[in-house]
Amino acid sequence: MKNLKSIVLAAVIALTTVTVNAQTKAVDVSKSTINWVGKKVTGAHEGTINLKSGNLVFKGKKVAGGSFVVDMTSMTVTDLKAGQGKEKLEGHLKADDFFGTDKFATSTLVFKKIASKSANLYTVTADLTIKGITKPVTFDLATTPNTATANVVVDRTKYKIEYNSASIFSTIGDKAINDDFTLAVNLKF
Repeated sequence: MKNLKSIVLAAVIALTTVTVNAQTKAVDVSKSTINWVGKKVTGAHEGTINLKSGNLVFKGKKVAGGSFVVDMTSMTVTDLKAGQGKEKLEGHLKADDFFGTDKFATSTLVFKKIASKSANLYTVTADLTIKGITKPVTFDLATTPNTATANVVVDRTKYKIEYNSASIFSTIGDKAINDDFTLAVNLKF
């Protein structure tokens, strides 16, 4: 009986230590934002896209993991007004030429490797899945006790989004759209 009590006590202490050392913080999707910018030869467009869910895992005060689901159907254009091209561009971005949101309603990001650069600043390599294609992406992540921010640069051509890409279509001229787009991510817990 004494041995059983010792084993149970050891198991409780081990589980408590694991719980204290690893904490998952769910992202408040209603307060978090993702702003996107896509550039082209003749200018740029910008907009927003919503998180569907997400969390960061901490061990102590250090980031140890994270995963996120983005609602691709929520993509909006913010630099154009209704009736002045906004609806047309939003429709095109959601079409198969770009993100194909009818078939691929979500995209995911899953942290794979995290390296500490300094206090509360990390270099993260994650698997980004867009249109069912998964490729690695690397970015810096800054954290506070209740927030995290990152600027993520994504090469759209890695996900078979090739519309008006000068690297794919060399004669496209001033209709070219940059291969890279940027996501400014602001997470609140």
